[in-house]
Amino acid sequence: MFRLSRIVAVVAAAVLAGCNSGPDPAQRQAAVEAFATVQKVFQHPRCQNCHIPGDQPLQFDQGLPHAMGVARGPTGHGAEGLPCSTCHGEANAPDSYGPHAPPGAPHWALPPPQQRMVTLGLSPPELCRMIQDRNENGGRDFAALLKHVSEDKLVLWGWNPGGTRAPVSVPHAEFVAKFRTWADAGGPCPTG
Repeated sequence: MFRLSRIVAVVAAAVLAGCNSGPDPAQRQAAVEAFATVQKVFQHPRCQNCHIPGDQPLQFDQGLPHAMGVARGPTGHGAEGLPCSTCHGEANAPDSYGPHAPPGAPHWALPPPQQRMVTLGLSPPELCRMIQDRNENGGRDFAALLKHVSEDKLVLWGWNPGGTRAPVSVPHAEFVAKFRTWADAGGPCPTG
């Protein structure tokens, strides 16, 4: 009896260890490779111009400080008296407004100051950890993150920025597929 219970305990421990070991090495490698695409998107000017460490957003492909003294404000929607919606509408301005007209998308804003989701200047491992940090990402788990990057209209704007702004260089469907591959493996972070 003792021997049988000991065998059952050893087998149960092995099964549990297998369940908790994370992705197999091939899945982990595929996920880390997929993260390289996720990083490329998150650190494209369309994303990182607003995911900044300070309070002044950046603009244009060069990441220049935003003109007009624009600031994040207490909620991410601009400073008191100068909300983002003063210039940024629910959609891009018509082409007739010129190539540098303010872009627009629903709920145009920066992340709030307490959850900046900074992508600017982070190494791949730092970016990977930040994306998964619920204190930084708006409390999102992988399912909510995937929904955010695949459906949020402000995120989707990055692929249709209007004017002379370069869209995100990775097709959206490819980005979402790579994000899913990375997330499904538990979000392993690259090393080094």
